[in-house]
Amino acid sequence: MKCRDLGVWRRAVDLSSEIYLVLADLKDFGFRDQITRSGLSVPSNIAEGIERISDRETMRFLDIARASVAEVQTQIYVGMNISYIEKTTGERWIVELDEISRMITGLIKNIKRNLQD
Repeated sequence: MKCRDLGVWRRAVDLSSEIYLVLADLKDFGFRDQITRSGLSVPSNIAEGIERISDRETMRFLDIARASVAEVQTQIYVGMNISYIEKTTGERWIVELDEISRMITGLIKNIKRNLQD
């Protein structure tokens, strides 16, 4: 299986791309760079995990991707609080990230189940 075959990877890529585009003109380079790196970390770690040979390594990278979801969500909340991110956009991103996190958790659970069989 390739990462591009996974819906969760495609959704994470789309969201990361949208974050880059929406915040492209933000003059606070520190904030912009941090949130775009965090957003990019989600699909990147999914991809890296899927390409690993070991199931344990795959789960480790998927867990890192899930942690990056929490990181980017935190930055979205801060961005909304300081008016860098419109509330409706930020809330939509949070919902999408919740779903991405659930999907990653599902992948991890499937791998664990297969390890027990």
